Amino acid sequence: MGQPSARATSRIGVVDKSVAILASLAQRPRALTELVEATALPRATAHRLAVALEVHRLVGRDGDGRFVLGPRVAELAAALPDPLVAAAIPVLAWVRDECAESAQLYRRDGAERVCVAVAERAHGLRTTVPVGSRLPLTAGSGAQVICAWSDRDSLADVLAGAAFTERMLAEVRRRGWAQSVGQREAGVASVSAPVFDDDGGLLAAISISGPIERLGRSPGTRFAPVLTAAARRVVTALSHAGPSPR
Repeated sequence: MGQPSARATSRIGVVDKSVAILASLAQRPRALTELVEATALPRATAHRLAVALEVHRLVGRDGDGRFVLGPRVAELAAALPDPLVAAAIPVLAWVRDECAESAQLYRRDGAERVCVAVAERAHGLRTTVPVGSRLPLTAGSGAQVICAWSDRDSLADVLAGAAFTERMLAEVRRRGWAQSVGQREAGVASVSAPVFDDDGGLLAAISISGPIERLGRSPGTRFAPVLTAAARRVVTALSHAGPSPR
């Protein structure tokens, strides 16, 4: 069984255990066995708390029955004003409709990227990345975009274990988008483009993801024009809303 990671504690056990479950699901969907391993909670405790959180819609289930972050998490996050997210939401819906794949917006947070907005594909097989999910910066097209336009000194540890190289990041900067085929998760492909502020600083990565069977082995050739156009749309919407967020 996995060891619990170092985390702040409130000394109120049920709260700390519930937060551990939510933090674990922010990384990826998990079956009960995986949830137990990730949180180091007893199986009965993990199941009881996850089901209780599900009642309050803080936890949900995906098509395979795995636990995921629930819609209430996104609703609570949406209650806080965020110009970038507000500008991106209609653009993500446009991307989803143009590409017929789920679309996401990622921000960097230390050595991770956080999904801050999504537009899910309504039907058929799809990759689910709930709002609030935290993914590593070591793999995936969204990670490549964030790393390509981030300060090298802040990425030394990340790049040491990354599935891509400095040379690949230079190519991402040259063409203005990134693609991933099975890099972060087997069977999943993605394409991402950078969203910049008025000064050329990176705000976020806008992405689509889906099964390799649909996106193909060179998804950037097909979908990059939509993603780069979407990034420009977000910037335009932000300029109309006021100063770009940092």
